[in-house]
Amino acid sequence: MNGPERVLAMPITMMFAADQIGVPYGRYALDHRVLVEAQLRMADQFRFDHVSAITETREAPDCGAAVQYFDDQPYAIDERNSLLEDKAALARLHPPEPSEGRFMGDRLQALELLRRRAGAERIVEGWVEGPCQAAADLRGINRLMLDFSDDPDFVRDLFEFVLDLALRFARAQIDAGAVQIGIGDPASSLIGPRLYEAFVLPFQKRLVDGIHAAGGRVRLHICGNTRRILAHVGQLGCDIVDIDSMVPLGEARKAMGTEQVLAGGIDPVRVLQRGTPDEVRAAVARCLEDAGPLYIIAGGCEIPRGTPDENLRALTASGHSR
Repeated sequence: MNGPERVLAMPITMMFAADQIGVPYGRYALDHRVLVEAQLRMADQFRFDHVSAITETREAPDCGAAVQYFDDQPYAIDERNSLLEDKAALARLHPPEPSEGRFMGDRLQALELLRRRAGAERIVEGWVEGPCQAAADLRGINRLMLDFSDDPDFVRDLFEFVLDLALRFARAQIDAGAVQIGIGDPASSLIGPRLYEAFVLPFQKRLVDGIHAAGGRVRLHICGNTRRILAHVGQLGCDIVDIDSMVPLGEARKAMGTEQVLAGGIDPVRVLQRGTPDEVRAAVARCLEDAGPLYIIAGGCEIPRGTPDENLRALTASGHSR
């Protein structure tokens, strides 16, 4: 992924990107034209090596999940009215066609536009929800955690449903212009290694393999403390694995081997939002030392709004200067 004198920079930006063009985040998240303008501005201003269509889940609201909207904050699934509060509703649920959904269709339009305007110069990244997160969006995170023990057959049936939808959505995004598909599965950091191996790992593996078969690269993003499942994640065959800042990069490298490309590892708040440019540069240097040459510069998670521009410039320039 990196040349001898160049380290790629691929930070996740959403609310920060909206702020850069002076629009409320609610517009950014729901209008592909606004998202594209913000991503292009970010890539040019801070010398990113990618543009991304990442936002909150697109799949769940197109399935009929109740959504709470906010003017300048991310929209959210209303778990008090979970679509699958009644497990029997799964048998009656039909996966929507990505191109026909309001939310998924908007992401496809974003990718088509990003491909036309940036695809020759930068990696165009789409996004799908991973099986655990997608299931939590439909069932409710607390109910799903109980289901692992109370009704494992239902969990597997639900995972089959969301996997099928994720694969179809990923293929549609690749057709629309995505070169790389991010898989966001933060809910999978909340379960232990036994449940992860038994339930989540097989479905994540099928999703990764399916995206590869469709011609896309895979970036896996699991927020949170993944230290207990690092070795399992290393078995997935992802092209890039994001590492949250609470996980030592050296530990991730040891668990996943020398051939796995790692990204992230830098504290988004303590270092990027509240630190200095010198502290940012020092953090990048530590990541390169711990992760080795197969490393992509990014925060441990989303770049938070309020991050000083000079800190983000220091982040990306640390790779360009090598």
